[in-house]
Amino acid sequence: MPIPRTLLSRDEPTDLDLRLVAGAWPDGLGGEMILSAPHPDTFDGPHPFFGEGMLHRLSLTPGTHGAPADRFAWRQGRIDTPSARLRAKRPDVFTPTMIGVQSPFGTVNAANTAPLPWGDRLFTTWDVGRPVEVDPVTFAFLGEVGHRDQWQVFELTPQPVLPMVMTTAHPVIDPDRDVLWSVNTFFGQLHVVRWDGDGPITTWPIEGAVIPQSVHTIAQTRDWLVVGDCAFKVEPQVLTGGERTQPANHDGPLYLIRKDELEATPAGRPVGCSVFRVAPEINHYYAVYDDADGVRVLFEHTENADIAMTQRPDDLDALGRPCDPALAGLYGFPMSPDRNTVVQFDPATGEVTHRAELRDPSMLWTRQLNAMDWSAEGMAAPTSHHMVNQGWRPEAVFQRMLALYEDRVDRTEWPAEETAPLVMSCTRDDLVVTAVHEFGLDDFPTSPIFVPRDPGADGADGGDGRSRYAGRDPGGHDGWVVVPLLNDSGFRVEVFDAADVGRGPVAVLDAAGATVPFVLHSAWMPRAVPAQERPRLRFADELDRVGELDDDLASCALEVAAEIDDGTPI
Repeated sequence: MPIPRTLLSRDEPTDLDLRLVAGAWPDGLGGEMILSAPHPDTFDGPHPFFGEGMLHRLSLTPGTHGAPADRFAWRQGRIDTPSARLRAKRPDVFTPTMIGVQSPFGTVNAANTAPLPWGDRLFTTWDVGRPVEVDPVTFAFLGEVGHRDQWQVFELTPQPVLPMVMTTAHPVIDPDRDVLWSVNTFFGQLHVVRWDGDGPITTWPIEGAVIPQSVHTIAQTRDWLVVGDCAFKVEPQVLTGGERTQPANHDGPLYLIRKDELEATPAGRPVGCSVFRVAPEINHYYAVYDDADGVRVLFEHTENADIAMTQRPDDLDALGRPCDPALAGLYGFPMSPDRNTVVQFDPATGEVTHRAELRDPSMLWTRQLNAMDWSAEGMAAPTSHHMVNQGWRPEAVFQRMLALYEDRVDRTEWPAEETAPLVMSCTRDDLVVTAVHEFGLDDFPTSPIFVPRDPGADGADGGDGRSRYAGRDPGGHDGWVVVPLLNDSGFRVEVFDAADVGRGPVAVLDAAGATVPFVLHSAWMPRAVPAQERPRLRFADELDRVGELDDDLASCALEVAAEIDDGTPI
């Protein structure tokens, strides 16, 4: 039983002080590792990863944030969004579904998927909700991005207080303009969103751009936004508890939109795009910021995986064995090997050039997440891409999912037995594997981060022209890869030299037997400092429809608004 049974434990997370148990802590390795997660007390719905968001933070300098001098602070907390506060007060009116948690107030903004640093500011995101700003030290809720009336709200049922906003878990920060780019879909119509960091958002509909499924990721170059249809399918009958009848789409559209055309067009007016198609299905993809030679994108294909389907206690796994009820709610792992491609697009001519592909059925299964250099310099000239793979896990592939994908799955590629998870590095341009390290079969490595060596200073730049997040040799090869590992015997963190992860960890932190539940994406920040005062959207400013609620629920919403304004703890 290699997948940890504590993965979906409903035990309350706790703060931890991790100890160094192997190797030596590298000189200069510092900053903060931030991880998004759903709170485990919501692991009882049809999709447990739709629970209210929480954050974990590992401080990479010992003796900080309350830890003893020889320990490393692992701190966590639930984000006290209006959604979370309302649900805490009136849990009886909230119902988990396959597209989120619904209530008479509207739809919960889970804000549980990806942390998004922006200088010293920290946001957390979700595919079906506005980005949420939090305090990087306390994780306290500060505000959502853009008033609800500025977004296209997907309101099939009344949402007088909590709007359902179809957006992306991976907005991007533009290093040249210092703005946030995101998207907003409305019955499939794609809109691009720009936010300057304060005040209202600006949106433009994209002419001819339709999203058949969802947008989990967007990418950017200096001149272009890259928006692709992602493999999260929700059929209409699923909204009312019905079964899926089709697999996720095997291919989908990819739209390239010029930033300068957006900025030259009045808000709300349509903007054109260049249209391509990408296969197999995708969820995460990353563009090289320097687009002088074309728009070059690394796609991490999610071929024959299905994160929109989850295990049930009565399911059978890929080998026909009863699924362990402890894994009920776990999303469907891939039934085919991992595939990465590097593709170059020419928006002017429509030409598509396939530059590289990485696919190895003997080794690469169940890509978890990745680590890369997110500095402006690293995005412009990336060198290394680091990925965590979970291995072939037949107990996380269930027969209901196999039945939908039967015609697309080649079972002869399945390994004869379960394979160990690993962390690997490859070159960014041609996807040549440069290093591999295997973990234990019972390990569950989760989202890693890249930490640059000798990053810029605390100011706007390092004084030598480098941005704050850039190391002395940007690109992803000079620094460290930090990998959290979930395990029933205890949580640990392993640190690798990014230039040679195959050497094994250079340092290991241990939680003395304590376990950590499932977490999602991670990010690195050079430091965590209290949020500065600035104008932010107040929940109280969005209650113009509170009169549509029953009196007791309206009073509850007004009470929550007052508590947020007063700083009352949840």
